[in-house]
Amino acid sequence: MLIINADDWGRSLAETDAALKCFRERRITSVSAMVFMADSGRAAELATADGLDVGLHLNFSEPFTDGRCPESLRDCHNRIVEFLKRNKYAQILYNPSLRKEFAYSYNAQAEEFLRLLGRPPSHIDGHHHMHLCANMLLSKIIPAGMKIRRNFSFWPGEKSLLNRTYRALVDRWLARRYQLPDYFFDLTQCMREKKLDRVAALAKSNNVELMTHPIVRMESEYLMSDQFQVMLQRLDVGGYALV
Repeated sequence: MLIINADDWGRSLAETDAALKCFRERRITSVSAMVFMADSGRAAELATADGLDVGLHLNFSEPFTDGRCPESLRDCHNRIVEFLKRNKYAQILYNPSLRKEFAYSYNAQAEEFLRLLGRPPSHIDGHHHMHLCANMLLSKIIPAGMKIRRNFSFWPGEKSLLNRTYRALVDRWLARRYQLPDYFFDLTQCMREKKLDRVAALAKSNNVELMTHPIVRMESEYLMSDQFQVMLQRLDVGGYALV
C-alpha cells in the first residue's frame, strides 16, 4: 500500500490549504499536523470536517507561532530548538540536561493534538525528522506500539555505507518498539532522481510512505498531474490508519 502523507498541516494557512486541495482531489491519503502553530486550530476543524487521517507532526526545530501557547512551554521548547539547531550533529547527541524539556514538550504537543482533534494521532513523525533525535529515541518518550515514521530508505550507492548502516540500526531498534512502514521516501527527491517507478513497484507488496509538501510548487503540480493519477490507479493507497 502507498501512503501519501502531507507534512506541516496547520503550520500556516497556505500550507494547510495546499494539502487540503490535494486531499479533496484524492492525491494524498493523510496529513501530519503541527500544534501550537499559526493555523493549528483552523486546520484541526478542517481535518475533522473532511475526515482526514491525521498524525502528529512533532515540532522540536522551530518556535511555536500560536500566540496562545503557554509561556512556560514556549521557553522550554525554545531551549530544545536552540540545542538542535546548534549544529548538524546535535540531533544524534543525547543531552541529559534537556531530558525533562523534551518530555514536557512532547506531552504538551500530544495533549494539544487530542484537545484539537478529539482523537489520538493515527501516526507520529517529526518536523525535520526530529522525532528521531537521540533525546527522543533514548528516552522512549513516544509510547510503545505507536505507528511512527522510519528513516529515509535508500538504495545501495545513494548514501555512504556508514550513513545507511546508522539508519538501519536505528530502524531495527524502532521496529522492536513501534509500528513502521516498510519503506519511506521523499517526493521531491524521488522526482529529481527518477525513482517513482521503483517506489510504485515496492508499494505493490509493501507498505510505503511517500512524504509530500504540497506548498512546494513542483510537488503540488506533480501530485495533481495525470501522470500521478495513472500511477495511483495501479496501486492500493491509504493512510496510516489502514496500516
